[in-house]
Amino acid sequence: MTQIAFHYPNHMGRILLQSMEEVMGPGHLKDVLALANCKQLAGNYPPANFDREFSFETISGLLSTLEQAYGSRGGRGLAQRVGRACFKYGLRDFGDSLGLAEPAFRLLPLRPKLRTAGRALADLFNRHTDQRVRLDEADGNLFWQIERCPLCWGRHAEEAVCRLAVGLLQESLYWLSSGKMFDVKEIQCAARGDPACVIEIHSAPLD
Repeated sequence: MTQIAFHYPNHMGRILLQSMEEVMGPGHLKDVLALANCKQLAGNYPPANFDREFSFETISGLLSTLEQAYGSRGGRGLAQRVGRACFKYGLRDFGDSLGLAEPAFRLLPLRPKLRTAGRALADLFNRHTDQRVRLDEADGNLFWQIERCPLCWGRHAEEAVCRLAVGLLQESLYWLSSGKMFDVKEIQCAARGDPACVIEIHSAPLD
């Protein structure tokens, strides 16, 4: 039986590689690409189009290779920093379509602003990728639920490993709140056997 393949658009694959290069430097990224059997991507990033050709296996493989090269703790720390860089590049390329620059949005109180931006970001992934995201709310906190997660696709781990998504959300919250820090943690992970990857966002900033 043929397994269905899932993908990101090339544009988002390009952002991932640009972010990895910014965090790690070109030389270290080249080494990671070689170790991940992706040598063809070194200096040859995908085009900035929306053709869905950047596979979940490639994304998961690159993040898994970070842990192989730098250890579990170091690799996941790097992935989190890459996620923060991904938001910066994503904001540059997708900010207008997300509506985050609209005056009415910028004037919202903080909690409605976080909720509105979270839904817009989830919609971006749902429209342009084979990933599925749902934003839930309970007890005043937000829950970013990733079904069919590319970050841990095909992986098995004892701990939650989707730190890139944690970094992406941390940086988005930092930007939305004009410099405040939030408690963001992955509480469920498909790599651990959970039904989905769930990231809890405490909607009140840290002191």
